[in-house]
Amino acid sequence: MNFKIRAAKQDDCKDISRMIMELAVYEKMPEQVKISYKELERDGFSPNPFFECLVAEVPEEHKSEEGYTVVGYALFFYTYSTWKGRSVYMEDLYVMPEFRGKGIGKGLMSKVAQVGKEKQCVRLQLSVLDWNTPSLEFYVAKGAQDLTASEGWHFLRFDGEALDKLANEAPKD
Repeated sequence: MNFKIRAAKQDDCKDISRMIMELAVYEKMPEQVKISYKELERDGFSPNPFFECLVAEVPEEHKSEEGYTVVGYALFFYTYSTWKGRSVYMEDLYVMPEFRGKGIGKGLMSKVAQVGKEKQCVRLQLSVLDWNTPSLEFYVAKGAQDLTASEGWHFLRFDGEALDKLANEAPKD
């Protein structure tokens, strides 16, 4: 299938927001999504963006059943490893179900890797839910290492009250 991978534009935020919700439904966590396309516009397209995003677009003649031509996205940002240096973290990789198996996901992920390499990143990191075997197998088949299995890392998060409490415990200036 003919498709194009390109940097997302601010005008794409409604499509990206739609696909974020589709991914959340697939991951059985739609109630976790608290942002809209407005936050994506603010956080991704400001003078100091928090993330970058690529979209996959198909020609009009291959649009989805619902009429969409933007059919996938990869949202990523940069981190830093005190052991290895510059890293890129892929927060989301999503392709609409009817467009899977056509190389679009691989194309998006490869483009994220290319963008990271251009910025001297030494690794690409991501997280996968433990039950999401198709995605895990996809990443491993492309050469990803499962650090949970090989190194025993746990992925932790502070949010809500826990984040507030931690921030309130910071020493005063």
